[in-house]
Amino acid sequence: MMAALLEPKMLLTIFLMGTIVYITYLTKRNATASEFFVGGRSFGWFTNGSAIGGDYLSAATFLGIAGLTFQLGYDGAYYAFCFSIGLTLLAIFVAGPLRRFGAYTVADFLGYRFHSKRARLAAVAVVLAISGFYAAPQLLGAAQILSMFFGTSYEFGIIFTCSVMIFYVGVGGMKGTTLNQALELWIRLGAFILMVVAAIYGGLYYERILASVTEFTGSIAGTAEFAPDGKDIVHDGQTWIGTGNYFPSFWQTISMTIGLALGTIGLPHILLRFYTNPSAKAARKSALMAIIIASVFFLFAVYLGAVGRSIFLSGSADPQVMKDLVAGGNNMVIPSTAQALGGEWLLGLVIAGAFAAVFSNLSGLFIASSGALAHDLYATFLRKNISQKERVIAGKVSIIVLGILYGALGLLVKEASIGHLVALAFTVAASTFTPIFILGIWWRGMTEKGAIAGLVLGLLSSMYMIFLPATLPEFLQFRVPGLITVPIGFLSVYIVSKLDRKVPADVNDFMRKVHSKESEIA
Repeated sequence: MMAALLEPKMLLTIFLMGTIVYITYLTKRNATASEFFVGGRSFGWFTNGSAIGGDYLSAATFLGIAGLTFQLGYDGAYYAFCFSIGLTLLAIFVAGPLRRFGAYTVADFLGYRFHSKRARLAAVAVVLAISGFYAAPQLLGAAQILSMFFGTSYEFGIIFTCSVMIFYVGVGGMKGTTLNQALELWIRLGAFILMVVAAIYGGLYYERILASVTEFTGSIAGTAEFAPDGKDIVHDGQTWIGTGNYFPSFWQTISMTIGLALGTIGLPHILLRFYTNPSAKAARKSALMAIIIASVFFLFAVYLGAVGRSIFLSGSADPQVMKDLVAGGNNMVIPSTAQALGGEWLLGLVIAGAFAAVFSNLSGLFIASSGALAHDLYATFLRKNISQKERVIAGKVSIIVLGILYGALGLLVKEASIGHLVALAFTVAASTFTPIFILGIWWRGMTEKGAIAGLVLGLLSSMYMIFLPATLPEFLQFRVPGLITVPIGFLSVYIVSKLDRKVPADVNDFMRKVHSKESEIA
C-alpha cells in the first residue's frame, strides 16, 4: 500500500487534489450571486487569461489533439488549426463588447437584449445541450486515465470525477474555479514543455521523426500480442502524411473548419469568463493571452503526436508503453509517450496534467450550467425576487444536479473519441450562440423572434445531423456538419428578424453601451 502511494503518478495526483482542496477552502466565501457566478468581476487579465486558457484547453486538447495527430497524421493536426482560429475571432468580435454589457450568465445577454423571458428560456436549453456535449468527453478522459493508470473501473472514474467537481465548484464558486483553472493550465503547459525538452534531448527532432514516420510502411513490431485480432498493426507512411483520410472531400474539410472555428464564440463556459474581468480592456488582454497560450499548446500537441507515432513505429519502447498505445487508443497517446520519454516521473506529471485539464474544463461547464439553472431558470421563472443568499444556495444545488446528469452522460460515451466528441459540441455552439452573439452585438436589426428562431433551428438542425446522418442523402452526411448547420443558424436569425421587424425600442442604448470606449462606461 505504501509503495503504491509513493509512486510518482500517485504523489503528483495527490498534490494536485490537495492544491484544489486548499484553493477551494480559501475561496469558499460566496455571499452574493456576483461572487458565486462571476467571482465579483475581480480577476485581472493575467489570472483570467490563464483561466480562459485552462477552460479552453480541455482534455480534448491535452489528450485529443496529439492523439488525433498520432492516429491520422496531417488530418489530425488540422484540428489544432481550426481550434486556434476560434479564440482569435472571439477576441476580435465579442470579448470587449460582452464585458461592457456585464451580466451573470450567457442567457442574460438575450434576456436583457430583448427584455424577453422566452429568449432567456431558449438560451438555457442551449447552454445545457452544449455543456452536456462538452462534459461527456471530459469525463471519458478522466475515467480512462483512472482505469489505465490506477486500475479503477470506468464507472468509478465517472463517479469520482463528478464528486470532485461538485465539491470544487459548489464550494469555491467562480473564485475557486478561476484560481484552480489558472493553476491547472500551468501544470499542463509545464508537462508539455518537459515532454518537448525530453524528446529533443533524446534526438527526436521534428524533421527526423517526420522522415522516420513517412518512410515506414509495413507491420509494427511488438503490437500483435496487444491487438484484438492478434496481428501486428500496419502503418502506411504516405497515407499518414496525406490528406482526405478522415475528411475525404473538400466540403467535409470546410464543414469542420466552420464548425470548430466559429464554435469557440458560442461556448457558454468561455463566454462567461469575460464577465469576470473588471473592464473591457482587461477582457481583451485576457483573450490575447489565451490566444498566445493556446497557440503554443497546439504546436506542442501536434509535435508530441508525431513523436508518439515515431516511438510506436520503432517497436523498441517498453512493452507497457506499446500495450497502452494499442489498447488505450488515441486518447492515451500523451501519457504513453511521456512514459517512453521520461519514465515514471514524467508520466506522473502528465497524469496530473490530464486530470487538471479535465477538472479545469468541467468546472467551467458546471459554473456556466449552474448559472443557467439557478439564475436564469429558478430565480427568473420559479422564484422571483429571491435574496442573494438564496441565489447562491440555488447555484450550489444546481451543481449537485449537474453532477448526476453529467455522470450519466459520461457512462454513455465509453468507446468514443474525445477529440471528435468535442468537435460536435463546437458545432452545436457555432450553430446556436455564435449567430446570436455576432449579430446581437453588431446588428441593430435582430429581434426577439429572430434570436429564438436561430437558437431553436440551429440546435435542432445540428442535433439531427449529428445523431441521424443515415436518414440524409450521402452528400449531406458530414462528420462535423458546420457547413449546413451554421448558415441555418445565421439565416434563421436574419430572415425571421427581417420578417418580424419588432426591434427593441432601446436597441441604440444597448449598442452604445457595448461599443462605447472604456471611459464612457460607468
